[in-house]
Amino acid sequence: QVQIAESGGGLVEPGGSLRLSCTASGRALRIGIAAWYRQAPGQQREQVAAQTSGGATNYADAVNGRFTVSRDSSKSTIYLQMNNLQPEDTAVYYCNIREVRLGRPLTDHWGQGIQVTVSS
Repeated sequence: QVQIAESGGGLVEPGGSLRLSCTASGRALRIGIAAWYRQAPGQQREQVAAQTSGGATNYADAVNGRFTVSRDSSKSTIYLQMNNLQPEDTAVYYCNIREVRLGRPLTDHWGQGIQVTVSS
C-alpha cells in the first residue's frame, strides 16, 4: 500500500515563494511522470507542471517561468517550487505520481491536496 503525503502549502503574500513536497511511502516505487495539478474554487482541476522520468518538463502557460517541478527519486519525493506567487495562484494543489514498472505505467497515486493562498 502506497501512502502519499503533501506538505509545504500555506498563506503567502503576492510575490512570495513556496515549495510543495509530495512523498510516497509504504513500499519502493519507481516514479514515471511526476505532476502537479491545482483546483481553484468553482473551477476544474488543471495540470500546472509535469516532469517525465527523462527530465523533460511541461508547464501551464500561467505558471511558466515561475514554477519548477523536480524530483528526488532516492526519497520518492517530487517538488513544486513556486516563485513570484500571485493571487490567481490560490488553489488546492494536488500531486500525482505515476508509478512505472519495467518501463510501463502501473498506477497513478494522488496526494490529498494542500491549500495555497496568495493574499496580502
